Parts: sequence; structure tokens; C-alpha cells
Amino acid sequence: MAASTRADLTRFLNPRSIAIVGASNDPVRIGGQTIKLLTTFGFKGNVYPVNPKYDTIAGLKCYPDVASVPQPCDVVLVALAGAQVPAVIEQCGKAGIPFAIVLSAGFGEVEDGKSLQAQLKAAIKSSGMRMVGPNCLGVANLSTGFRAGFGGTLQVPTLKSGPVAMITQSGGFGFGVVSSACYYGIGFNYLVSTGNEDDLSMLDWVEHVLEQPEVEIVTVFMEGTTEGRRLIKIGERALELGKPILIWKVGNTSAGRQAVTSHTARLTAGPELFKTVFRHGGFVEVRDIDDLVDVCKAFLGRKLPAGNRVGVITMSGGAGVLLADRCVEAGLSLPKLTDDTRNQLRAVMVPYASPDNPVDATASGYNDNFTAYRKAISIVLSDPNIDAAIARSTRGKGAMPWAEALIEALRGVEKPFLINWGTAPDDNADVLAYLEANGVPCIMAPGRTTHAMAMLHEFAQKHRAWQQRKARTTARIVAKQALDLPAGDGALGEHRSKSLLRTYGIAAVEERLLTPEAIERLTQAPLPFPLAVKIESADIPHKTEAGVVRLNIASLDALKQAAHEILASAKKYKGDARIDGILVQQMASGVEVIVGAINDPYFGPVVTFGLGGIFTELLKDVTHRFAPFDVETAKEMILEIKAAPLLTGYRGKPACDVNALAETLSRVSLFIADHADRVAELDVNPLFVRPAGQGVVAADALLILKP
Repeated sequence: MAASTRADLTRFLNPRSIAIVGASNDPVRIGGQTIKLLTTFGFKGNVYPVNPKYDTIAGLKCYPDVASVPQPCDVVLVALAGAQVPAVIEQCGKAGIPFAIVLSAGFGEVEDGKSLQAQLKAAIKSSGMRMVGPNCLGVANLSTGFRAGFGGTLQVPTLKSGPVAMITQSGGFGFGVVSSACYYGIGFNYLVSTGNEDDLSMLDWVEHVLEQPEVEIVTVFMEGTTEGRRLIKIGERALELGKPILIWKVGNTSAGRQAVTSHTARLTAGPELFKTVFRHGGFVEVRDIDDLVDVCKAFLGRKLPAGNRVGVITMSGGAGVLLADRCVEAGLSLPKLTDDTRNQLRAVMVPYASPDNPVDATASGYNDNFTAYRKAISIVLSDPNIDAAIARSTRGKGAMPWAEALIEALRGVEKPFLINWGTAPDDNADVLAYLEANGVPCIMAPGRTTHAMAMLHEFAQKHRAWQQRKARTTARIVAKQALDLPAGDGALGEHRSKSLLRTYGIAAVEERLLTPEAIERLTQAPLPFPLAVKIESADIPHKTEAGVVRLNIASLDALKQAAHEILASAKKYKGDARIDGILVQQMASGVEVIVGAINDPYFGPVVTFGLGGIFTELLKDVTHRFAPFDVETAKEMILEIKAAPLLTGYRGKPACDVNALAETLSRVSLFIADHADRVAELDVNPLFVRPAGQGVVAADALLILKP
């Protein structure tokens, strides 16, 4: 988002003073917990309790109302019964307080609270304030001791300050994740529980903290958002800044009520669109606390790999094989080391050690305080075939000298290096702490270590792809075209749909739309045999299911017979269906794919591409992109599906016309983006991809309009 449109929440997270409306002398009550938190953990700003029942609370002067609070006051925290909150917000607006944290519940999260929530929204709008909540746990800046909220996690004294921010739509769970991550050494600066999001949303907060130089990683516990396009922009900004957003998405149900008229709508559910955003933006998906901890550690090593080539070094052959397996499973490769590297390894390791990747230095390292093992790590990292390395930890008395020498050897090395910690966390815990304090992440399990490395590679790969996209200045391959669309909504017939797609240069089979009477009068075929014969009816979008398609018609008599049969089938299937004629078209051949698009209520125009034919919905071998996009992006889509080798050439079979297919995908993306105000869905299924140089051709199409 442009800087001018982002909410400036700097004073919200770094206030000079805070007023607590509903403050209490009882440290158990919510209003009392907040006072205790703000006076216990080193907050240097002024704290102003507000409650007409008290003169002082916890040694602080208590004020009868918001109007009495000294200025400047940057934040007000409201811990009152929900019915009192709108009036308090109006008072805060008049007092000039810019930000509010509303802990109170009883609003839109309960059925009878919707009216109260509307009142609160109106109060926020009229006051000009910005609010987090209601029904949230609060906001914290651990680097300044600002803990404005309530609950067990904010009272944990061991919460650790650091370069990670947490934005969570579930206050209790999200703050608990922070406590667990801090235990494993991850430090956080900003914590925000967004609550009902009556004003500031999760995305407002993510946008803000992403821009802060003290934030290196943003973690998000997300239940959902209706601002899909904004989420895409945030992902692009994260790539631009080189900052990962670790996203933990739950509640993976449909993002919006999708129509089921077209194949595309059935293949494009809400969760898949979220995954598409995450897959191509600056997001790293995490699924559990271990994930979040490991990936944070890996990124806090502050090095990204140039590729997926990993060197593995261990003192145990079995551990090396296991790590190698997990690397390959995670999409990483273990390349052959250069002859020079292998010779250097032979020179420092015992004769029975293995200089191949994975390198087995053997347990002989215990005999020389791991000196040879440390040298082997440096040698592998310097290999030009290696982009990153993973090594197993050592243990015992020699572990600390090994760690100290390793840190010295790693100075100036720009390749990521992870330690797979091979023992209990409390075994040589001082060594673990020393390594991590000096920028070497230590991760507990082999699979977790390789997964963290794979996430570094994935983010680096996405960052490079983003840079390439930014460098491209490709013009549209077709200008925006005017479409002659009817005023109503619903499906259009196949013939009409294909004629509209042709305006964007999307090729379709040769066809003729004839009346039944015209077919009876035919003395020769309107097109060369073999032919397909179909009912043209907007009321029968699924023609195969209705039995109104006949293929491979080879004679005039067969054509006329087919027309009779499909007319009868249409009347049987849907007696009141409007019949616009009989569609006679040339048969097509090639590899069948499906190209479609929907206009999602949250994410806007989305293009779907995948394997066609009878397996389309069974295998769901599809990929998605948000429209519009260029031809190069379309080529990326084509290579993403599992069936891509069928198109690019497989076991000696010739390649298909991938270039023409990519152009068609781009044209479809422009079509749906240009006419998003009217086009709800479109299917091109099947689209036949012919051999290289012979193009593509649509054999069927379905267009569905919005009112």
C-alpha cells in the first residue's frame, strides 16, 4: 500500500502516556491487571487511571473522567462493560486522544451485541480516533515495557524482546504462541491482538509493523480477511522489503459463497486462494509453534541462499543419510562436491571418513576436539556447488571450543548455515546459546532443520521472481475490448461465450449455429467431417451430463440423426430450457487443459489453469493466479502443475505449443480483469493444446454474468 494510505500507528505502539478507563485497585480484575502490567515491566510513559471511585490506584493519581486526564495522552485503554464504551470513545475524541484499546466484550461476537457494535463504530467514526478491538487482549511493545492489556501471557516476566512482531486475530492463542516462542529464544517487539476489528484490522497492523526498521519478521495468526487484494499487495511489499511474513492461517473454510455452475468455481475455493496469495507473496506458511520457532530462527540468521543446493556435514553416517532424505523431500538438492573440495576434505579428515555429500566426518572428531569437523564445515561452505549447509552439533567438553572456532571461521561467509542440534536442549545449553547469539540457528530435529532451510530457499526464490517481474516492462498483448453483453445475469450459451472470448484473441474451433430446420435441409456438411454436434442453450451449461453432445460425427445422415437425439435429450433433461439452435463444430485434438476464471468476492479476478478432461475435478491438478498477468507469469503457471511434462515433452513425445497456451492464459486474465464488473465466471474447457507452433483451440466455453 502507498505510504500515504497506511495508518500511522507509531504513537500507538510507542505512547508517551496512556489512560486506563475502568482502572481498578484489584489486581485480579481486568482494569487492575492493566495497571499492574504498566507499572511492573519498565514502561517509562505516564499512566493515568480513570475511575471516579478512587483518588489513587497503585500509588498513581486517579482521574474522575477522560476530560480530566493531562495532555498529551496518546492512548486510552477501555476496560468497562460494553454498553458504556461508545460514550467513553466520544469523550476521548473530544479530549484529543488519538488511539484506543477496547478490551470490553459483548459486541458483534454475540448475537445481541450487533446493535452495540454499530454504536461503537459510529462513535469511532465521529471521534476521529483509531481503535484496536473491541474484545481483544491488548497491545504490547516488549522493548519499552508497554504492556497494555490483560491475560496470563502479558504477565509472564520472561517474554523476550527482539526483532519479531506478532499480529493475531486470536488474542489468547496468539499471545500464548509468543510466550512459547520466547522460551525457545525468539524475541518479539510488538504484540497486537486485533479482536473484532471494528476499526483497525489485522492488515492495518501488518502494514504498519512491516515498515518499521526494528521489525525483521512479522508473524500473523490469521482466521480470515475479506480484503484479499490488499493481502496480495502486502505480500508484494514484504518481498520488496525482503522481510518474511510468517502466516499461520486457520479456519480454512470457503472465503466466500462460490457459485457451482462452472468447473472453475468448484476448483477455486477460498482456502486455495489464500494459499495462492501465500505461495507467491512474501509469506511463509507455518502450521504449528515448532514451525514458527524454527523458521524464525532460520531467518534471524539473516542470510538467504542463492539456490537450493545444500551441503550436509555430520559425524554420523546415519544422521547424514537422514538429513539428505529430508532435504530432497523438502525440495532441496545435495549436489556433488567439486574434486578440489573432496581433496581438501580428505586432507583434514581421517582416511575412513566420506568426502561425498552428505559428508561423514565420523566420530573421530572426539579425538581432536572436533578440529577436523570444523574445518570440514568451512570447506563444504566454500564449495561453489553449495548454496547453504547443515551440520550436526557436537557435545561434551570440546563443544564450546568447537563453537568458538566455528564462529570465527564463519565470519564473512554469506551462505546460510543451520545446526541440527543432535542432543537435548539442556545438554551443552551454553553452547547452543552461544551459537545462536552469534547468528547460527540451532534447530532440534533433522526434519525440522531441513524444513527451515527449505523455507529460506522458498522465500529467496520468491524474492528473485519478484525482482524479475519488476524488471519486466511487457505491454499488454491485447487492448481492452468493448463487449456486447446482455443486461441480465446468468450463463450465456457456448457459441455466444466463444464469440466474446474471440474479441480477446482466444482461438476457438470453427463452428456453425443452425436451426433444427436448417439441419434437416442440409445437402452437404457445413464443415469438414468429423464433427461435434451440441445443443446451444444457456439453460443447459453442463451439456455432457444432459446428454446433448455427440462427437465424431462422420456423415450427413449421422449429423441429422444426432440433431434429433440431442433435441430429445434436451427436452427430457430440462423441458423449459431455451434452445437457441444446434451447434455444429469441427472436432479438435491435442492435450486437454482447462482455463477458467472467477471474480471472487474477496480476491477479485482469479485465473485457474490445470489438466483437463474427465480428471479435472478428480485430480484437481490446477494452479491459480490473480488477474491480470503477463505471458511470463502464465508460463510459470504452466510449469507448476504436475501434468506439465505432458505439455513440455515427455519420454520422447514432442512438446506442445506452450507459448500459445501462455498467451491464451494472459488473454483470459485480461478479459476477466477488464470486465470484472460484469463477468462472474468463465470456463474454457476443454482447451486443446496442439504441437509446438500449431497453437491452441477452445472446444467449449461458458461465460456467466453478474447482474
